[in-house]
Amino acid sequence: MSKTETSPRQEMSFLDHLEELRWHLIRSTLAIVIIGSIAFLMRGFVFDTVIFGPKKMDFPTYRLFCDIATYLGFDSDFCADKLPFTIQSRLMSGQFSAHIWTSIWAGFIVGFPYILYEMWKFISPGLYEKERRNSKGFIFIASFLFFLGVLFGYYIVTPLSINFLGTYQVSEEVLNEFDLSSFIATVRSSVIACGILFELPIIIYFLTKIGLVTPEIMRKYRKIALVIVLILSAIITPPDVASQVIVAVPVLILYQVSIHISSYVMRKEAKKAKKNLKTN
Repeated sequence: MSKTETSPRQEMSFLDHLEELRWHLIRSTLAIVIIGSIAFLMRGFVFDTVIFGPKKMDFPTYRLFCDIATYLGFDSDFCADKLPFTIQSRLMSGQFSAHIWTSIWAGFIVGFPYILYEMWKFISPGLYEKERRNSKGFIFIASFLFFLGVLFGYYIVTPLSINFLGTYQVSEEVLNEFDLSSFIATVRSSVIACGILFELPIIIYFLTKIGLVTPEIMRKYRKIALVIVLILSAIITPPDVASQVIVAVPVLILYQVSIHISSYVMRKEAKKAKKNLKTN
């Protein structure tokens, strides 16, 4: 077996690693700035279509849930003409700041695959040749899961949260007039949180590789994970069982998939250890 197959490339000094990391971070930041600048120029699409899309009752999610409720013969808030709240900016620089920060976050979300690529370029030289070959699909799979989570957050979690919080009233004496930054934060946190949450299989893969997680541990705490997921679903969705199930089911599926991934990694590591024992 060749040396390149058994050991990583020649060791670099600590300062060399820092210098290389610096350039990876610079290129990642530059990508976010470039994409963010494009998003900044597309203000109408980013705000009117994307950000404020879940505020309009013709949003696809509302239409779907309204059709389902109508088919089942139920009354639903999703069939309303409009949501009973307004959005306003209370600061002189509020709208401009929202424009800047929303563009930056758009740059991060759209540029996520390239950011992963830069991270992978920094990490991969420290891996064995065989590990690099086995991890070729990392960027594609991680990006796919992230964007799947982003879509789930935008089309499911965000409209459910906005519909519930926007229609909730403790008294008719109180009007819902939300600040622009608060509304954008709700959309942003739902989208990015789901995007990161859908990376669970990738995270479990690496945690299993370094020995911090095993399938036995995940199976042991599955019931606790179920309770946590249901609690989180109850927090971010309207207080009805259907909405909580819609959010909880994909997360539980991801958890089960992660158990299988952890089992797969453990089997691979066991075969590798067994092969090394025979070789020695």
